[in-house]
Amino acid sequence: MANYLFYFLIFPGFLFAAAGGGILSWFDRKITARVQFRKGPPFLQPFYDVLKLLGKETLVPRNSAKIPFLYAPVFALTGATLAAVFILLPSFGITSGFRGDLIVIYYFLTVPSISWIIGAMATGNPLAITGASREMKLVLSYELAFLLILAAIIYKSGMTLNLADIIDYQKQNGALAGSLSGILLLITFIFCIQAKLGLVPFDMAEAETEITAGMFIEYSGFSYALVKLTRYILLFILPSFLVVLFLGGFQWSGTGIVWSVLKLLAVVLVLTLIRNTNPRLKLGQAMKFFFVGMNLLVIAAFVLSLYGL
Repeated sequence: MANYLFYFLIFPGFLFAAAGGGILSWFDRKITARVQFRKGPPFLQPFYDVLKLLGKETLVPRNSAKIPFLYAPVFALTGATLAAVFILLPSFGITSGFRGDLIVIYYFLTVPSISWIIGAMATGNPLAITGASREMKLVLSYELAFLLILAAIIYKSGMTLNLADIIDYQKQNGALAGSLSGILLLITFIFCIQAKLGLVPFDMAEAETEITAGMFIEYSGFSYALVKLTRYILLFILPSFLVVLFLGGFQWSGTGIVWSVLKLLAVVLVLTLIRNTNPRLKLGQAMKFFFVGMNLLVIAAFVLSLYGL
């Protein structure tokens, strides 16, 4: 029991994933600043932001449904933390004894978005509801592509639903991104991550210049600190998930440690560059992008996989 609490609360769960996400958030903001010819924030700024919010009052809208409004960030953080545990345990060579964890990870990664949609709908604020409506449609768009990618990975890895087995398969046969079909799946996965993180060009659910932070407009204090922590964790575990699925996972001995960190930073760098070199898409454009473009790309990867490419 103590081991499970340690896994969920400290390593590789909440504290570890939140700290790693805070560091990657600083890296993302620093790269963004350099692209825009600015200096950027100090290293600990993401952590200062959370601590500052923890010390502020949490305001609850008068006409809101208080229970779903206040508990939505808690459920979002819980889902992200559980996903972090199931992704990172096999990445560190820790056997959880859980079979079929890939499907469970998929469901846990949908919890934050669904929780935020419920919380925004509970506010009674028309801007928050507009953001929630946009997020709902975006989720329906990219989740199909995301699920098809996982299905393709399961097929390419010998029909296994276990993340540890996928890592072992790549150790024996090379990274999945080393094939043509793997490259197509990798490209699609990157855009799905971009949408899951709510980064430009898929940030229409927040769209600060249009609907003033959208889903999160009514959140403040402790509740918004939980939102920040959830987004830090997602910024850490989604690129980590990509590294595990496509780039052979992590190595924690010798020079493999440096190589593992570089792979993770490279993925975040790509996400940051996409964010800073593209305009925000309209909702209809984003839905068409995933329903048509990304799904066709995954289907093409499936066909190539059948021929061993």
